[in-house]
Amino acid sequence: MPDEPEILARRTIFAGRKVALEVHYIRAADGRETTREVVRHRGSVAVLGFPEPGRVLLVRTWRYAVGREVLELPAGTLEEGEAPVACALRELAEETGYRAVRLEPLMTLYPSPGILSERLQVYLAEGLEPGEPNREPGEQMETVLVPIEEALAMVRDDRITDAKTVAALLYWSAFRSRPQRGRRAGIRGGGF
Repeated sequence: MPDEPEILARRTIFAGRKVALEVHYIRAADGRETTREVVRHRGSVAVLGFPEPGRVLLVRTWRYAVGREVLELPAGTLEEGEAPVACALRELAEETGYRAVRLEPLMTLYPSPGILSERLQVYLAEGLEPGEPNREPGEQMETVLVPIEEALAMVRDDRITDAKTVAALLYWSAFRSRPQRGRRAGIRGGGF
């Protein structure tokens, strides 16, 4: 296991609403000095849900950074001091209108740990009830229900390329699509 480098100094060169860009000056275990660029992020959540048997809930949205429309799970960034489960419930309702009776932790991942501190937590939503979305100004998205087999085919042929969505769908398909013993306890959606 490599030794943790010593941070000699760090400088924030940009601080925005969702991310900050830092330059770290470090000394590696072998004594060499170098720099690392780090994008700081509060963390995020995504929600995998099946409002109808065999149909997964996705959103089709325009992603400015990649300059194209993307099909993905409902997701969002944690607000300052917000609990991940509260964020998941909020984002699900805002983006799709659906309310979950219960959320169960599904998986945690680091989308790009080479440069980004973001920790993304994916929840499995149960007991979904439809409602009206309350999207943020400027959010251009459409709620879509996709048969799960079609969604998995879309992963295979690169029609779904969003990392969190690919990971969650494949994880669910490999480990959760059939009842398992010892499942973690869920989190009730009420009160958030």
